[in-house]
Amino acid sequence: MAFSLFGKRDKTPETPATPTPEPTSRSFFDRMKQAVTRTRETLAESIGSVVALTREVDEASLDDLELVLLASDIGALTTGEIITRLRERALRHGISDGAELKSALKSEIRRILDSVQHPIAHPATGPEVLMMVGVNGTGKTTTTGKLAALYSAQGRKVLLCAADTFRAAAIEQLEVWAQRSSVDLIKTRQGGDPSAALFDALTAAKARSTDILIVDTAGRLHTKSDLMKELDKMRRTAEKVIPGSPHQTLLVMDATTGQNGLQQARLFTEAAHVTGIVLTKLDGTAKGGIVVAIARELGLPVLYAGVGEKMEDLLPFEPAAFVDSLID
Repeated sequence: MAFSLFGKRDKTPETPATPTPEPTSRSFFDRMKQAVTRTRETLAESIGSVVALTREVDEASLDDLELVLLASDIGALTTGEIITRLRERALRHGISDGAELKSALKSEIRRILDSVQHPIAHPATGPEVLMMVGVNGTGKTTTTGKLAALYSAQGRKVLLCAADTFRAAAIEQLEVWAQRSSVDLIKTRQGGDPSAALFDALTAAKARSTDILIVDTAGRLHTKSDLMKELDKMRRTAEKVIPGSPHQTLLVMDATTGQNGLQQARLFTEAAHVTGIVLTKLDGTAKGGIVVAIARELGLPVLYAGVGEKMEDLLPFEPAAFVDSLID
């Protein structure tokens, strides 16, 4: 039998959610909103169809919303948690219409994203070492170059290390980015020892009083085991030369791969001690809900989002702006 408890309300209203802070810059919000256009339009149309069938939000509405969230690649685990909390909220206080449902959904997504945010522990003195990891094809080398440009524009002295010595043209590709970003590059020959290249880069970073060293690593060797062993060797090399490094290990993920990319991410997270995610190609997918799945299932924050091909199309990720851009 159909039932509806969702329009009923307590006499005591629910405590209002803390107001969402304004993004640090309007231009950032506009660019993020443009980047998630495909996901937002899909969600808006689907959510609109859910609430158009009834003035009240009832059990059937939440069942339909569950399918909408799954289609946006939020994932079964995260979707189940969101729907459960929305159902509990509806039973306690009621959710009267589509506008209130959207507001409640935004609050739940923001809660998940905020739960994995944490201050980055920068070293007291440089150089700070960032390792970029991820499978080939995610845009790792391009992202490394864009990060170099971003930090350089902030007035930081940046050095790049081309430690992806196995992929054809990876070193040449990073050389182009180094030139475009006006930063120095330490490299070795193709097929050389990545850890040796890293050792040279670490030594150079110390000698040159570099603020930040960004290391582009291999995305594929002969086997996954080989790759993880190589990454572990590089971590040990970094620790020997600069104690405490690498200070950050950023996993580059392709947003268009969605849930399929999560399993790869889990492997890297376990082996490489990943501290944060760079999500590329966010502008090229209608399944931007993967951002939420990453936070809930990997327990990691998205720190940067790639929203285009240009050098400046790498944005520091802001949960508030993302949620407001996604659901309006």
